[in-house]
Amino acid sequence: MDPAVVIASLLAVTSVVAAVAWARRGRSLDRATSNIQGLRDEGAAWTRTLADRDAEHGVLLDALDEGVVRIDPVNRVTEADRRAHLFLGHEPGTLPGRTLMEAFMDPAVEALATRTRAGSTGAMSVELRPSGPDGAVVTVRALPTPSDSDLWLILADVSELRRLQRIRTEFIDNLSHELRTPLTTVSLLSETLQREAEGAGEAIPAKMRDRIAKIEVETGHLVQMVNELLDLSRIESGGTLQMSDDLDMSRLAADSAERLRLFGERQGVTLRFETPPGLPSVRGDAARLGQVVVNLVHNAVKFSPDGGEITIRTAASGGQVVTSVEDQGIGIPRAARNRVFERFYKVDRARLRAEAGGGTGLGLAIARHVVEQHGGRIWVESREGIGSTFAFALPAADVERRSAG
Repeated sequence: MDPAVVIASLLAVTSVVAAVAWARRGRSLDRATSNIQGLRDEGAAWTRTLADRDAEHGVLLDALDEGVVRIDPVNRVTEADRRAHLFLGHEPGTLPGRTLMEAFMDPAVEALATRTRAGSTGAMSVELRPSGPDGAVVTVRALPTPSDSDLWLILADVSELRRLQRIRTEFIDNLSHELRTPLTTVSLLSETLQREAEGAGEAIPAKMRDRIAKIEVETGHLVQMVNELLDLSRIESGGTLQMSDDLDMSRLAADSAERLRLFGERQGVTLRFETPPGLPSVRGDAARLGQVVVNLVHNAVKFSPDGGEITIRTAASGGQVVTSVEDQGIGIPRAARNRVFERFYKVDRARLRAEAGGGTGLGLAIARHVVEQHGGRIWVESREGIGSTFAFALPAADVERRSAG
């Protein structure tokens, strides 16, 4: 075969192969370009979706009445919404990058963040007045984020709530003062009538003597209620506590409960004490904490049967001193256990022994407020027909000092 023909044929085949290869490469490039464009379109769609979600998130935060601040593990603000800037008196957009102290100007918020990160089970909130004593009242709650070690700080303006609480407290305070004088007079008159009726003997009918006695008892209940209302009002308004270091809770509990021994004996109830030595001391107001023990023991006596025994214990537990009052009484229904510390709440009157007298429904509310003012907590455990145990825990003085430091 002619070499020229062979060469021409080879060149033709080579051209065809090259054309096919370039065609295939072109199609691959087209597919790759199409895939890249698809990824770009998908990325743009996700970007628009995220932007829309961020916009919706911002609108939602602006619609809420609360401010939101996010801080990183070194307590530096990374995010803050418009309302948080407003509450703290900063220009919009100026909070991110600031330290927690620069943003809030209060060490209590740093302490709150530290307690939250440490997993403390106490109250995770503080109350501030960023604009000064006469400004708005703002509460700050701390919430850990589930994905990292950042924290969310939720700010809420509670100025109106505090104003209404102050009006309520002032009303109760004024009303109680106005009632105290006439009730004291009525109480003295009923007591005088009772003595005169007893002195007159059979000249006064038995029914009349019973009615005079009931007047005296009910007047005494009203006087007690007025006094406890005044007491609760002072406690809720933040009355100053006479705090004392190195308070021996064992001795305080025993001395306070001992005041009710005679009352217990009249009801056929025995008081028993378990106050081991060597307990850590607490920091607190001795008079107020003694009042808590008296209230708990008084309730235990009222709900105990004849021949019952009441045990007052103190013990150390996890950096706290726990004081408990255990009775062998009728117990508390499960539905009532979460409400017994509410003001004026009473378990069914039919369950109360008649000879022990009634109550105002304020004693446990006062106890709860006093314990919480001391940074503690109070609770009840009960089984119907077996008895109840009321207990409260206070931080040990050395633990409290380390936390403050």
